[in-house]
Amino acid sequence: MGNAGPTGGGAPEPGARTVVVRGGTVFDGTGAAPRPDWVVVARDGRIDWTGPAADAPTVSGPHREIDAAGGTVLPGFVDAHVHLVMSGDGMNPARLLDQPPHYGYYAAIPRLRATLDAGVTTVRDLAGADQAIALAVDEGIVPGPRIVPACLALGPTGGHGDFRTACGFDYGAVQGPSGAVSLLTDGTDEALRNTREVMRMGARVVKVMASGGVWSPRDTPWDDGLSAEEMTVVVREAAARGVPVAAHAQNAGSIRNALAAGVASVEHGYEIDERGIDMMGESGAFLVPTLTTATTPPDPARSAAYAVAKKLRLQERLSTHVSAALRAGVRVALGTDSGVCQHGRNLRELPLLVEHGLSPEAALLAGTRDAAQLLGLADEIGTLEVGKRADVVVCAGDPLADVAVAADPGNITAVVRDGVVHKDTRGAGARA
Repeated sequence: MGNAGPTGGGAPEPGARTVVVRGGTVFDGTGAAPRPDWVVVARDGRIDWTGPAADAPTVSGPHREIDAAGGTVLPGFVDAHVHLVMSGDGMNPARLLDQPPHYGYYAAIPRLRATLDAGVTTVRDLAGADQAIALAVDEGIVPGPRIVPACLALGPTGGHGDFRTACGFDYGAVQGPSGAVSLLTDGTDEALRNTREVMRMGARVVKVMASGGVWSPRDTPWDDGLSAEEMTVVVREAAARGVPVAAHAQNAGSIRNALAAGVASVEHGYEIDERGIDMMGESGAFLVPTLTTATTPPDPARSAAYAVAKKLRLQERLSTHVSAALRAGVRVALGTDSGVCQHGRNLRELPLLVEHGLSPEAALLAGTRDAAQLLGLADEIGTLEVGKRADVVVCAGDPLADVAVAADPGNITAVVRDGVVHKDTRGAGARA
C-alpha cells in the first residue's frame, strides 16, 4: 500500500527518522515465542531489522533510542471499534442541545491523543469520524492513531442509527462533526444508494445496523434492524470496491441475518447462539465483542433512562453467550466501542477477553495481528516484521504473565507510529 489513506504516516520527527528499541522482551505478534533482549530498528517509518542484541547492527547518524529494559515490546495495538466523535461519558440527548455544529472536530483531538498514548496506533471508527479527521492524522496535523473510517452507519428508520427522540430532536445529527452519524436506509434501493454514498465519502468499511441498540431511543437490542436482503445488497456492492462490511448485531437472529448476508465482522454479538457460532466458523467472520462497553455499568446521571434500562437487561446474559463463542474458537478482533465508553483506556479489553475465554497470548493477538487482518492491513501492521510499518509499543512488565498490566496507559512507556515517537516516558531521547 502507498502512503495515502488510512495507512499514511504522520509528520516526521526532525533528525529522528531512525528509531532503535533496546532491552525488552519482544512479542512480535506472529505467534512466535517471546524473545528476551531483542532489538527492533526502524528507518524511515518501516521496520528495518529485528534480532538479538548481540547481533544488532551499529546505528550511525542521528537516531532515537528507546529503553525497553524490563518491559515487553509489542506491535502497535488495533482497536477495531471506536467512535472518536462521541464523548465516552454517556449519551444523554439533553446534554447535546447546545453543542454547535462541527464541534466534534475539535472534541476529537484529545481523544485521538489519549487513544495513541494508550498504545493503540490504528483504529476502525464505525460511525462519526470522517475523512477530514483521518487525513488530519495522516498528515501529522494532529497526533493520533491512523483511522479506517466508516463515516456514516446504515440503519433503518426507527432503528439503531435513528437517534430522533420523541419530540423530533436528532442528537445523532449533533454528534457527527459534519452532521449525522448515520444514513437512514429502508429497502434494497436505498441500501444500494447509501452504500455507494458512504464509499464516495471515503469509507474504508461499511457499517450496517442488523439489530436495534441500547442508545437509540425508539428500538431495543432485541429488535432486528436491516433485513438480510438489505444487508446482502450492501455486502455485494461494497465487495465490488474491495470494502468489507461490519454489522452491529446484538440479538441471535440479527447475528444470523448478518452472517447470512456475508458480513466480515459481527460487532458486539452479545446474544450469539450455537447456530451463530457455527456460522461464524463456516464463514470466517470475526467477532468484535466490545466487552469494555458491554460490562461497564450504565450511569443514570449521565445517560437517558431508556438506555440504562436496556443495558441492564442486556448485561444479564451477555457474558455467557460471548464466553461460549470465544471458547468455541471464533475469530476475534479487539474492539471497545470507545466513545460509548471512556476513550484512552482501550486495552482494558485485553483482561476482559481473557476473562471470557481467551488466553493472554490470544488476547494480545486479537489486538494486533488478528485485528489487522480484519481491517485488511495485515501486510502493513499487526506484527513486528521487517518491511512493515514501524508501529511499536513498549509495555512495562509482562502482559503474557498478567495481561492487565497493558490495560493501564501509565504502563505503556513508549508508542511509535510509522517510525515517529509519540510517547517515551523513560526518555532516552535522540542520539548522535
